[in-house]
Amino acid sequence: MAGRIDTLLLLGLPACGKSVIRRYLSSVPHEVAASQFHIGPMVQLDDFPHVHFMWRISEAMAKLGLGRGFFDSAGEQFRDPYEFGTLVRLLNEDYSALSASSLAAEPPGEWIMNRLENARASTGMPAPFSGLDRRARKAVADEIDGEAAPFAAEWSGRVRPPGSTVVIEFARGGPEGSKLPLSAPYGYSYALSQLSEEILRSAVILYVLVTPEESRRRNRARAEPGAHGSALHHGVPERVLRESYGIDDMMWLMEHSEEPGTVTVPAPQANFHLRVACLDNRHHRSSLRRAPRPGEATELHESLCEAFAGLVG
Repeated sequence: MAGRIDTLLLLGLPACGKSVIRRYLSSVPHEVAASQFHIGPMVQLDDFPHVHFMWRISEAMAKLGLGRGFFDSAGEQFRDPYEFGTLVRLLNEDYSALSASSLAAEPPGEWIMNRLENARASTGMPAPFSGLDRRARKAVADEIDGEAAPFAAEWSGRVRPPGSTVVIEFARGGPEGSKLPLSAPYGYSYALSQLSEEILRSAVILYVLVTPEESRRRNRARAEPGAHGSALHHGVPERVLRESYGIDDMMWLMEHSEEPGTVTVPAPQANFHLRVACLDNRHHRSSLRRAPRPGEATELHESLCEAFAGLVG
């Protein structure tokens, strides 16, 4: 791949620094982004909004006496870990919608529920709302309608400008103590295998390395009272960090790829080999929750330049 990066997969454990990196890349002048990071104006996709709506639907179902929906009785962990595949299928749809005139035709709450149902079915999982009659389903949709409306409007109006770079951000891992390689539906191996060929044909990976222990420590810090109010400050329950992000398989995938400097993604016709660069953030380079001190932004900038140089060629 030469020149501009078309699609960037920004991957790493929760609280590793992905959001800070994304915000920093958005802040540099366009000419610097193009010449030093090989990216155009960024269009950002993230699976966190989908997790949020899954949680809101589960909350609404519990409130109406209709079960817990997608989450367990504590409302923290997915009842079925194959929901990680559902999230990737939704990202595939988000990506395709950037190049087409897509509209959220139904009422917003219904539209969200239909999208979740279709994405879940595409992974081979049963329909999540099959036990709800029409009245109950409408009651759940009405509960999330207010939050769904602005998301649906933004989704419908989103268009990818010429020369832009799509940044797709997500975290994956597996239960603490698991052996590598991780088995489906855990880890990046499974998640990457669920991405559409449309994405895989043009994607490269920037992987932000922290240890699971450091991910948990930073997650606790960013969830402190008073830290909320931005995408940089959403905390993940400790149990989820240990059961879904207790181990990270990206370095294993890099070490066992068919081609050096890539991650191998199996595909029916021919395997994809996605270029990958690792930004080692174990020493707080981008775990900033404050204005950078002198030298910090420069260090981050230089590290990003080095990482992005390995993604083009």
